[in-house]
Amino acid sequence: MSMTATRLLSISPTWQPWTPTWTTSSGLHLPSYGNATVNCAYAVSARTVFWRINIVFGSTTNFGANADAADNWLFSLPINAPSLIEAAGFVDLHGSGSARAMARARMITTGSIGLEIASGRPDGVAIASPGLVDSISPWAWTSGMAIRGQGVYEGAV
Repeated sequence: MSMTATRLLSISPTWQPWTPTWTTSSGLHLPSYGNATVNCAYAVSARTVFWRINIVFGSTTNFGANADAADNWLFSLPINAPSLIEAAGFVDLHGSGSARAMARARMITTGSIGLEIASGRPDGVAIASPGLVDSISPWAWTSGMAIRGQGVYEGAV
């Protein structure tokens, strides 16, 4: 096997910045990052895609006006998958104060993930809106709250 620049990159992938497209399952009540801090990246090794996400919402972030719990958030993947898989990673949902929860990054399409709430809060307060994350689930999102996590999946590369 010859060592080429392409082969070397597939062995030692380089992290690249990526800004996920943030939309909703209905395409209505669209959110926007505004002045959120979006620090996301991905790397590819052969067909394996590694990703990490760190989004801290800002004062001009729009969470989707008049949205409801049926209008779930979707985040685009950096590279499409060849087929749907259930779990593509995990994320921490950081609310205000002691409000925290875990979510499973679940592929909704071969090009996007939804965040399925997969825990209760560590402070014992009940999550009023379980299911997939949206503008009011697991809580009403505001400035300073964050989504942070990572995952891996097979890419259609």
